[in-house]
Amino acid sequence: MPAFPRFLLSAMSPDHFPKAGPPEIAFLGRSNVGKSSLLNALIGSKQAHVSSTPGRTRSINFFAISERAEQAPRVYFADLPGYGYAKISRSISAEWPSFIDPYLRERPTLALCLCLVDANIPAQESDAVLLEFLRDAGRPFLLIGTKSDRLSGNGRTKALQALRKGLGLGTPEEEPLLMCSSKTGAGLKELWSTIFAAADSWRDRQA
Repeated sequence: MPAFPRFLLSAMSPDHFPKAGPPEIAFLGRSNVGKSSLLNALIGSKQAHVSSTPGRTRSINFFAISERAEQAPRVYFADLPGYGYAKISRSISAEWPSFIDPYLRERPTLALCLCLVDANIPAQESDAVLLEFLRDAGRPFLLIGTKSDRLSGNGRTKALQALRKGLGLGTPEEEPLLMCSSKTGAGLKELWSTIFAAADSWRDRQA
């Protein structure tokens, strides 16, 4: 989908969050899971910084996403700091900056959390902790298996099944898992459809 992104701001406290606007889509994942690469592949731009230093990003970076130039944004993307670079406790918020918890629990415009996991490695405890956090907060989420281009055939099916089991996911209908690749573009069309469906659902609830 043609996207016209515009960087809005970097926030390091709730006071810095953008004023309430369109529905927001949050990108979450372990450090170096390919979060910035996927975001850049979605918007067709290298606006999201790709760092080789785990845990370097310590702010929420907001982007306004329009479908056409000079058009009002349809959604905001929120790129959250990575986690998992340090030994994590059973509380995901123990590793994040303090302003992440209120964003995920209280942000009224947050429509969907995209939770990225590396499809090539076993399920990680920190990812399972994040999902429990989001369930507790009552936030809808979509799990995304990144770097799926490295898998094929039977290996892809086994990886998907292993992730679902390892992360304790519900049924595919209740808690879907979408395989994506920022390198080949696989899954991006389906991801855009999910993003817009979540945004439209959020708007319907505000009516």
